[in-house]
Amino acid sequence: MIPYGKQTIDEDDIKAVVETLKSDFLTTGPKVKEFEEKFAACVGANYAVAVSSGTAALHVACLAAELKSGDELITSPITFSASANCALYCRAKPMFADIKKENGLIDENLIEAKINSRTRIIVPVHYAGLPCEMEKIKGIADKHNLIVVEDACHALGARYRNSKIGDCKYSDMAVFSFHPVKHITTGEGGIITTNSPELYQKLLLFRTHGITKEPDKLLNKEEGPWFYEMQELGYNYRITDIQCALGISQLRKLDKFVGRRREIARKYDEAFSKMSDIEIINETESKKSSYHLYVIKVKDKDTRLNVFNYLKKNDVLCQVHYIPVHWHPYYQKLGYEKEDCPEAGGFYDRIISLPIFPGLKNEEQDKIINLIKKYYERTT
Repeated sequence: MIPYGKQTIDEDDIKAVVETLKSDFLTTGPKVKEFEEKFAACVGANYAVAVSSGTAALHVACLAAELKSGDELITSPITFSASANCALYCRAKPMFADIKKENGLIDENLIEAKINSRTRIIVPVHYAGLPCEMEKIKGIADKHNLIVVEDACHALGARYRNSKIGDCKYSDMAVFSFHPVKHITTGEGGIITTNSPELYQKLLLFRTHGITKEPDKLLNKEEGPWFYEMQELGYNYRITDIQCALGISQLRKLDKFVGRRREIARKYDEAFSKMSDIEIINETESKKSSYHLYVIKVKDKDTRLNVFNYLKKNDVLCQVHYIPVHWHPYYQKLGYEKEDCPEAGGFYDRIISLPIFPGLKNEEQDKIINLIKKYYERTT
């Protein structure tokens, strides 16, 4: 059975984890800080704050941006629900700007129409690893004095113009996920990057219950060296040293992992670009994908179901990314309408994510390509 995604763990990763298990710190120790510093250097940001998941990263970013009850956040409907749920966690309202049908990215030309006096944050989602039009989005945000939080959970290793995703050249913060199917893994985990010292301090505070022990930040400085203060309502979103040891080891192989994903994508491109029944999502000179996903578009939802089941029957496990967020029953109960973002609905009906991960063997990819070709030969 070929999965659509899978972690790549080697002996160096295992050794790094074992060494940390034998050390004095399993959590809130030196490996967390080391991972944060190495990740920030890797993407070109000034600061990074590691947390327990990509979802936690989105939530903490919203807290640091002071999103509150009655505020609004604009994001894409073609994403995992956490990109919108982070607004609900703050008792704010997610607003959806429709996507571009050719690539599934938020349509930056539709964002401004969603902005009103309650809007505080824009969360562009780098879907499948392909960057959004960040220069235009940053320009809109600056015009309206809004915070930009890049959902870069798919896009570690991607580039926009001459900028690495995560360097926050076009945003205030960027968030990443380290789930096993992502570019690198810590089992579960996430991180937020920023160039703002003010946001960095807030992120640190909200990650750990809103508590600080730093003497220069205490309001009451007279108690003693044991003293700490809870200054905000924060959360236990800490990540462990065990996870960060794995993350440090994985980060060393990021270029190799992304290079292999791009190699797999090029082979798919070559196979499917000549097939009239399939559309592919192209990167451009200014937007280089890191290919967390490889998504093809077929004719319609009936074809999608048939292709999906045909591949599954032949031991190839694909996936569909994503059901539009506002289609979910919870969002329907909140009053969102399926018709709100018609391009998102049409895009969803046609998409399939094919297997792509560094450990995918050439012969396995050949099998996937040949099965798809055989399916279309059979049905024409």
